[in-house]
Amino acid sequence: MPDWVNQACQDYLKRMPREMQLDIVEIKPDKRAAGKNSHTVQQAEAKRILEACGQDYRVVLDEHGQQISTQQLATQMQDWQQLGKNVSLIIGGADGLDASIIASANFVWGLSKLTLPHAMVRVLVSEQIYRAWSIIQQHPYHRE
Repeated sequence: MPDWVNQACQDYLKRMPREMQLDIVEIKPDKRAAGKNSHTVQQAEAKRILEACGQDYRVVLDEHGQQISTQQLATQMQDWQQLGKNVSLIIGGADGLDASIIASANFVWGLSKLTLPHAMVRVLVSEQIYRAWSIIQQHPYHRE
């Protein structure tokens, strides 16, 4: 990722408390080489994603997912905290996500009907998680 993406994400990640720690785990993308089509690439990435997530509660980001407000995200996050397990937010690569990943999701979240670049999604999600946390904590960052 470009430096601006890492800097923006780190700015929000460092604001989060220990009990709501965020970690960015990058899954190495598969390269489209001779004989590899989009579906083959997605399947290979799906295996690595599922290994990385383990038994986590899975939130898949997909343009066809449910669009929610930041206030609703705050409510979702409170529900996630009650689960007693880690939550993995899964963002697809350049070829998108394999159908098996979407099918394994506990929640499919649509940020927009637009197709957004991975880098922008990473920053947007980091900010929204922080904003939702600030709502939960009644911190003045979020203003109605």
